[in-house]
Amino acid sequence: MENVINLDTLKPGTHRFEYHVDGAWLRGVEKSELLDGQIDAKAELHLRELDYDIRVAVQGTVQVTCDRCLEPMELSVEAEDDMTADTMDESPANKAKGHEIDLNWLAYELIVVNLPLVHCHQAGGCNPEMDALLQDHLCTTEEPEAINE
Repeated sequence: MENVINLDTLKPGTHRFEYHVDGAWLRGVEKSELLDGQIDAKAELHLRELDYDIRVAVQGTVQVTCDRCLEPMELSVEAEDDMTADTMDESPANKAKGHEIDLNWLAYELIVVNLPLVHCHQAGGCNPEMDALLQDHLCTTEEPEAINE
């Protein structure tokens, strides 16, 4: 479901939006590290004549690939952020598109920048076959035995 807000149809003031970003929308984002998810989001828009502030908050879970065993894993997400933008950008691209805000995209970006850098299952949560393979190829720091001369 798209959650695109056309600023030209809103009067100046405060506008609140509550929406859901589902797995189908997340899977539709090209080259995304998010495999699936269920996110509840809120946006509070303070629209003025020439600019606006918007606060976006997200809470839910997303599915990513474990960096260790390469199996899907779930991560909890909770984040919020503010931004200010100019509604009077008169560039040709903005004029043709109108003054729109894609709330799903803002939620997606907020999720991605707040994910941990490394995605790994908790201890014992990785695929046991892959974990065994990794253990077989694990480098250790043991020093080799000294050779007697």
